[in-house]
Amino acid sequence: MEKITWDDFEKIELRVGTIIEVQEFSEARKPAYKLKVDFGPFGIKKSSAQITHLYTPKELVGKQVIGVINFPPKQIGPFKSECLITGFIQEDGKVVLAVPDKPVENGLKLA
Repeated sequence: MEKITWDDFEKIELRVGTIIEVQEFSEARKPAYKLKVDFGPFGIKKSSAQITHLYTPKELVGKQVIGVINFPPKQIGPFKSECLITGFIQEDGKVVLAVPDKPVENGLKLA
């Protein structure tokens, strides 16, 4: 594991947002959803997330998640992802989302 400095960590914009829209991403190579996430003062950002095994679109809408919002956009097939939604990859490859345990204001930074 590579060590980073505190300054390195402070550059990462880990912010909380609320999922406001979920669509199937049928063009993706691996099963995924296209998400729209409201990050409050940082706006609504799109992301592709391989979380179809444990989450349905219905249960995702309204869920708060933690995302990295200062990566450059990444083209994923026909879709441009604007943020990275964080989660924990289990041994079987299924992803459990990293979420706040209580509701907080969209846009707050993880410290």
